[in-house]
Amino acid sequence: MKVDLNSDLGEGFGAYVITDDAALLDIVSSANLACGLHAGDPEIMARVFALAQEKGVSIGAHPGFPDLWGFGRRRIPFSAGEIERLIAYQVGAAQGMAAYAGHRVAYVKVHGALGNMAEEMPEIAEAVARAVKAVDASLPILAGPLGAQAAATRAAELAPVAEIFADRAYTEEGLLVPRGQPGAMIADANEAAARVAAMVKAGAILTRSGRLLPTEIGSICVHGDSAHAVETARRVRRRLEDEGITIAPFA
Repeated sequence: MKVDLNSDLGEGFGAYVITDDAALLDIVSSANLACGLHAGDPEIMARVFALAQEKGVSIGAHPGFPDLWGFGRRRIPFSAGEIERLIAYQVGAAQGMAAYAGHRVAYVKVHGALGNMAEEMPEIAEAVARAVKAVDASLPILAGPLGAQAAATRAAELAPVAEIFADRAYTEEGLLVPRGQPGAMIADANEAAARVAAMVKAGAILTRSGRLLPTEIGSICVHGDSAHAVETARRVRRRLEDEGITIAPFA
C-alpha cells in the first residue's frame, strides 16, 4: 500500500512564524502552501518552495479567504463568482512563486472555512473547480472524499484526490466535525497515528460513533499550525511505515 502524507505550510506572515516548515518538510511527502490571503507572503512562499524542492517534497497551492486576522477560518459571504476569482488569483500566485524558486505547483487544496464550505455547498465546490480548470486543468484537487468537492471536481473533468485528516474527528456523514464542537480536534499524537492506520487499512473514514464509511484514501493531512504538528506527523508516518505502508507523493 502507498499513501501521501501532507501538511499545511508557509502559514506565517512577515516576521510572524506559525508553522515549523523545515521540520515538517523532513516528514511529509506533500506540502500545501499558503498563497498570501489567509497567511503567507512572497518571502515565505519563495523560501518554502525552494526548501521543498531541495527535500523532494511535492507542493500544492493552498488558497483561502482573504482573512489574515481570522487565519481563513471565518466564513465570509462572497459570491460563487468572487470565490472563483479568489481561487484563480491565489493559484496563479503560487505558480509564479514556485517557478521563481525552481519548483512547480502539483495540485490545489482549499484552506479552512472556504474548504469546509466547498465540502458542504455544491455551488462553492463548482466555483473552485472552475477556477482551477481555467488556470491549469492538469492540477488535481485534494478534497474530502464524501463531500461536494470530489463530485464537482469530477464533473469539471479534473482529478480529485481523496484526503483524510489525522488530527480531526468526522461526523456520521463523513465531513469534519466543526472546530467549536467537543472532540473536533485530536491532540494526542499516538491516538491520531492509530486512527490513521486503522482508516488506511480499512479503506474508510472512522466517524465519531465508530462507524466506518468506505472511501478511497489518497492523502493524509496533519495540520501544520498546531503546537503538536511535528510530533503528530512523525508518529503518523512511523505508524504507517510500521504497518508496511509506503509514504509517497500522489502528484
